[in-house]
Amino acid sequence: MSATRFPTYFLSHGGGPWPYMKGPMRENFGWLEQSLQDLPRQLPERPRAVLVVTGHWEEDAYSVSSSPAPGMVFDYYGFPEYLYHIQYPAPGSPALAEHVRGLLSDAGLPAGADAERGFDHGTFSLMQPIYPDADMPIVQLSLRHGYDPDEHWRAGQALAPLRDEGILIVGSGLSYHNLSMFGPAGAVPALQFDGWLRQALAAAPAARREALMHWAQAPSARQAHPREDHLMPLMVALGAAQDDPAVCVYGERFMGAAASSFRFGADRTPTAFDRLAA
Repeated sequence: MSATRFPTYFLSHGGGPWPYMKGPMRENFGWLEQSLQDLPRQLPERPRAVLVVTGHWEEDAYSVSSSPAPGMVFDYYGFPEYLYHIQYPAPGSPALAEHVRGLLSDAGLPAGADAERGFDHGTFSLMQPIYPDADMPIVQLSLRHGYDPDEHWRAGQALAPLRDEGILIVGSGLSYHNLSMFGPAGAVPALQFDGWLRQALAAAPAARREALMHWAQAPSARQAHPREDHLMPLMVALGAAQDDPAVCVYGERFMGAAASSFRFGADRTPTAFDRLAA
């Protein structure tokens, strides 16, 4: 057991396999990359493993990746051929996967294990800048069909003990995810939703929870998230965070819109990577 409690995170993971891109497109992700490279410095110690709640995997019941050596899931389209042969060879952890499954089941939430599931780009594109040596054990947790925010919050609550066991919990999504409205068309809706999200996360615990349970009533909510797959990992991270405060650890106008990432717990000091701070 760790001597210290780990924070939880909701991280905007960027687009596609961006850490492996070459050429001008790669430069769009420089600020995001710097913010992710800073993350290990923010932790009280090196984790034993990372649990990634990925917005790119959903099942009828929560599912946990249990392979000791996960492969790759190339769940993106229209990229150059070489980006379908990349590898992020981090190990899995069957023992952690079973522990996660047990915690969810004990909380009355349906959960199973998947020994075939590989790393999707919500995981490997996020983790490559954080642990470029691919030596950190990683287990993935799916979302559940239906996107019930309260249930995903409760899933996070069930997983909160992991924070005292040396496990880093990361929700991987995007604070703005409307593929048809990146660029100028998405600039105003993204900023409106981002401003609401920051205010909601800064509220007292009860008010924060109430706001997030009714996120669809926020300004430009459905323009920011026509489908909430990239927002639900935040609910899990918040449930695991319990009453710990939020701090923004990344923010910028991303591909013409806006994107932010947040840490819950541990050091409250803002990082130097928020370009959207008022």
